[in-house]
Amino acid sequence: MWVLLGIIGTILLVSIKQVDQFERGVKFQLGKFKKMVEPGWRIVLPVFQSMRKIDIRTKVIDVPEQDVISKDNISLRVSAVLYFKVSNAEKAALNVEDYRYAVSQLALTTMKTAVGEYKLDELLAEREAISNKIQAVVDKESTDWGLKVENVELKEIVLPEDMKRMIAKVAEAQREKQAIITKSEGEVKASENLAKAAREMAETPGALHLRTLSALCDISSDGGSTIIATLPMEFLEAMKGKASTFSDETITKLISTLNKRD
Repeated sequence: MWVLLGIIGTILLVSIKQVDQFERGVKFQLGKFKKMVEPGWRIVLPVFQSMRKIDIRTKVIDVPEQDVISKDNISLRVSAVLYFKVSNAEKAALNVEDYRYAVSQLALTTMKTAVGEYKLDELLAEREAISNKIQAVVDKESTDWGLKVENVELKEIVLPEDMKRMIAKVAEAQREKQAIITKSEGEVKASENLAKAAREMAETPGALHLRTLSALCDISSDGGSTIIATLPMEFLEAMKGKASTFSDETITKLISTLNKRD
């Protein structure tokens, strides 16, 4: 009696299986699928029944570097990373032998095909669009395996060394072009401002003389400079007929200002 109870107790202990919250169980009876098992303690009778646990958490798979030829016949090495999870544990257990290996190989071949449809410039500029395209294809093809592809990211695009040098030269030429354009635009703007200033000074009596005196004052503010000023013809014309209105003292101060020495 006690022996029988001990055997039954041992069988029960061995039969208790735990399914964690992040898992789902696929239960078989006599080799046939019976039902899905939710998290918790479950009875799985030895010999007659078996159970396979499927992890439903998001998984990350590195897609290794692959040699790819772009649409414009440039050799590249491209790698990616794949994020997916099991959305249907029954299909993942029954429809595919190893869903991790299967989805990684599917992502690899899809990546090579998708990258080969783009030119190099498009590939570098539209990485997100290419990643989305790969994700859509892999997600559709892996639906029968009970998988949900959440994201695909092109991790690295390795260019040949000679191609890197050519791209660097193109970028340098673009920067030089922009610098020349900016400089020429500045010169055009400066010439327009100078022409405008010249017209205004020509139309305003005495403006040129005031500008000359202002420039002399700015130069003379530096104590280490010597100024030899020559009276312009416009200044003399403006002073013609008015010399009598100035006293000797005023004329002396004016000449002293225009011919300032240290």
